[in-house]
Amino acid sequence: MPIARKVPEIAQKASTFCPGCGHGIAIRLITECLEELNQDRNVMFGIGVGCSSLLGGVLDTDRLHCLHGRASAVCTGMKRVSPDQMVISYQGDGDAYSIGLAETTSAAYRNEGFSVFVINNTNYGMTGGQMSNTTLPGQKTTTSVHGRDCETTGTPIKFPELVSNQFNVAYAARGAVTSPAEVNKTKKYIKEALLAQINKEGYSVVEILSPCPTNWGMTPLKAIEHIKDTVQEFFPLGEFKKREVK
Repeated sequence: MPIARKVPEIAQKASTFCPGCGHGIAIRLITECLEELNQDRNVMFGIGVGCSSLLGGVLDTDRLHCLHGRASAVCTGMKRVSPDQMVISYQGDGDAYSIGLAETTSAAYRNEGFSVFVINNTNYGMTGGQMSNTTLPGQKTTTSVHGRDCETTGTPIKFPELVSNQFNVAYAARGAVTSPAEVNKTKKYIKEALLAQINKEGYSVVEILSPCPTNWGMTPLKAIEHIKDTVQEFFPLGEFKKREVK
């Protein structure tokens, strides 16, 4: 007789992300947390345009592909219509912080009750590696070939710090997927963000620093070292607004 085995409530399929990309790890952590919190049959994803849209090819779950940058607006509607359903916005930095900056910021400002996970690889990953609002000073991209000039473009946005200092959000943190230790910390942040939603505490956001070997022109190992040595200097890791359990 065949051996019975537990089938995950969110069925995972083979990843189509570039080798060395951190999206696959981030999605795995989110699904692990949903299963551990018994919410894997009670979740709807709002997915951004870009690499984040490939979540739909990795998971068999309810999801809606949103117009570029508009996931937070869509998730606001989802959560207000179905307040007891877990609603997750899954986006990249270009989608959430550049094209969708108004929608993302407005949802945090209103303290909407859903969770946002933003993969920050400091560029528009899928659409050609263009400069985004998180591109580092001096970083070369396809639209900043001589390096980002912050005198012209402004400085990179630090969204978790912004909303934790200026808005009444429930939880804000930044993690990374560069080592087992950092992966474990990031999973803790993700679970805290989901718990904030379960307990109806308000808006939660976790930004996740991810390597982008393809657009950075690096090997996967070099990309990880680049995050540790350079990216984290500008985007520090940790919790910026801890939950206040009601």
